[in-house]
Amino acid sequence: MTEIKKRFHSINDDIRLAEQQSGRAPESVKLLAVSKTWPAEKLRLVAEEGQLRFGENYLQEALEKIDALADLDLEWHFIGPIQSNKTRDIAARFDWAQSVDRLKIARRLNEQRPEDLTPLNVCIQVNIDEENSKSGVAASEVMPLAEAISQLDRLRLRGLMVIPSRQEREEAQRDSFRRANAVFESLQQRFDHIDTLSMGMSADLHAAVAEGSTMVRIGTALFGQRDTRQAE
Repeated sequence: MTEIKKRFHSINDDIRLAEQQSGRAPESVKLLAVSKTWPAEKLRLVAEEGQLRFGENYLQEALEKIDALADLDLEWHFIGPIQSNKTRDIAARFDWAQSVDRLKIARRLNEQRPEDLTPLNVCIQVNIDEENSKSGVAASEVMPLAEAISQLDRLRLRGLMVIPSRQEREEAQRDSFRRANAVFESLQQRFDHIDTLSMGMSADLHAAVAEGSTMVRIGTALFGQRDTRQAE
């Protein structure tokens, strides 16, 4: 077994352990493999082990991989910043857009989603700690944006995507995630189909699962260290 396949199974075991320790139902937390900067052949190795969900940040790179792996039944999530000039390809080629943080972008995705495809699954990106360096809406802005998105018939609002500030202490990590989960629960009370709280990465997986994450985005721990300083 290759090293990457060993890491994949180790990560899945870690997610199952986090579920157990937090009293979560088995298999309630999904793994999104963050595959930016990694070539299609690496993704294929992980797909051979059963991983079907892949998250990409860079559109052109992602489109090349989508084409290269078209023989596999994969689920593609766009998780990077969305500019207006990217919406057509994201709407046409992806299954999910997790980083929606403006109504203008949501409307473009809705208009450009092909009629022969099911509605595009979307998450609202929340800047839960209100960091100037990060995209996303403030927690107080989530509900108005969700109300507007819910009126767009080619989109299906599924939940939230959260990137909190980096914290070394688990309790500090959990505080951010706890606040995000409160927003998520308020969405669930108001809208149908809200089932996805995408939060937690390689360094804070256990804290995220403990506070209600339903999808963790793992890149470094799965694929290895990238030749880039950009965070996953």
